[in-house]
Amino acid sequence: MPYSPEEKKQALTRARRIKGQVAALEQALENGAECGAVLQQLAAVRGAVNGLMAAILESYLREEFPHSESMSESQTKSIDDAISIVRSYLR
Repeated sequence: MPYSPEEKKQALTRARRIKGQVAALEQALENGAECGAVLQQLAAVRGAVNGLMAAILESYLREEFPHSESMSESQTKSIDDAISIVRSYLR
């Protein structure tokens, strides 16, 4: 869960955007939209969900393993690498 007020606001904004995208997808399905348009909307929803997941996971990792003076450079790099790998996987 995002802990800072700014991270929480960003997560809620993303979730609300996803909600709107899903509503538009539902509308397209009800109206019998072309398959291409439905697939494009599905891809947009998937991308938005993956982006939100990556942001929350990054927030979690940074909260669980906060940067401190006692943390080595390799530990900090490992956390940054893990976040980078997850972000690239979720694209």
